[in-house]
Amino acid sequence: MSGDGGGPRPRDGALGDGAAAGDGTAAGPADPGTREPLLLIHGLGAASHVWDPVVPLLSPHREVIALDMPGFGAAPPLPPAVEPTAAALAGALRDQLAARGVERAHVAGNSLGAWVGLELGRMGAARSVTCLSPAGLWRAPIGPRKGSGRRWAKRLRPLVSAALWIGPVRDRAVATFAARPPNWPTRAARELVLAWIDAEGYDGANKAMREHIFDPAGYPADVPVTIAWAELDRQVGPPKPERRPAGARFLVLPEVGHVPMWDDPALVARVILEGSGRVGSGEPIASEGGAP
Repeated sequence: MSGDGGGPRPRDGALGDGAAAGDGTAAGPADPGTREPLLLIHGLGAASHVWDPVVPLLSPHREVIALDMPGFGAAPPLPPAVEPTAAALAGALRDQLAARGVERAHVAGNSLGAWVGLELGRMGAARSVTCLSPAGLWRAPIGPRKGSGRRWAKRLRPLVSAALWIGPVRDRAVATFAARPPNWPTRAARELVLAWIDAEGYDGANKAMREHIFDPAGYPADVPVTIAWAELDRQVGPPKPERRPAGARFLVLPEVGHVPMWDDPALVARVILEGSGRVGSGEPIASEGGAP
């Protein structure tokens, strides 16, 4: 089991070893001017730190920008009058990119973050979109969730925070969204669970996510889309072909869960690099329907 602050060793052939900067932008050994921008978007209840294990593998090849969605992590929520739909969240991230001088970035997202990435593509703010177990591609709105473990977790936050230092408790919590709990450092597991508890924007975004669906009709043909579904995902099933944007590449990621970044960082990094490499970079592309 990994200790606090540790993590699994990348597999042989893993890509690069950059370091994450404090503002969420990764710093790598290459000249930043030679790397295309890549925005990483976390899922519902998470925050940008969920990408920590893959940022060092991506940063030598892309200018990595990992941002908190409004209402998550350190980011304030959207104004009360704005429904936090995937499109609204995408608009807020587009504005943040513009403030950084980035008009169009490659985008990779997980779960709700993948849906937000697809909306950025529809807005013309994405060069490519790589979706890891995307939300919103179900056939009809899924409706309200019965019961809320989060309500009890908020009430018992001090106890939950302390209990997550205990290995078996941490592994049981992580097993709801990951396939390989021992790969998760205690620090990373606690950060994710506590981010879920503390997220000011969670309830609104969760409600909006459950009341709407992604519409693939008329999706821009000039935005390459990769949909990578985690084989051991307990949260969402693989989207049917008619629910995907036309021409989207579909992959199955073996032996990883809904939040796969710590399960297999090298695999996730490779899929993202290949997805963003579909825009004329000459990087190899995995075969349709299989993992790289």
